[in-house]
Amino acid sequence: MSIRTTVTLDEDVFERLKAASRAQGIPFRQALNNTLRVGLLAKEEPAARRKFRIEPRHMGVRPGLNYDNVSALLELAEGENYR
Repeated sequence: MSIRTTVTLDEDVFERLKAASRAQGIPFRQALNNTLRVGLLAKEEPAARRKFRIEPRHMGVRPGLNYDNVSALLELAEGENYR
């Protein structure tokens, strides 16, 4: 069943749909319906998420630095006016 209706499209959307219909060799109406279906399905189905993973790497320790004294490390990295 199809329903006839009037749709007001922005000019850029119309041009992109017209180009898509030509490229795919399908009528404009079919290109519009396909695009709307894809957009509506994307709204319904949440995007598949990849699991966030951090892989630690040993970065080594510089001799002579006290890693327990954050203030001294900041002063070394940014100068004595680091605050």
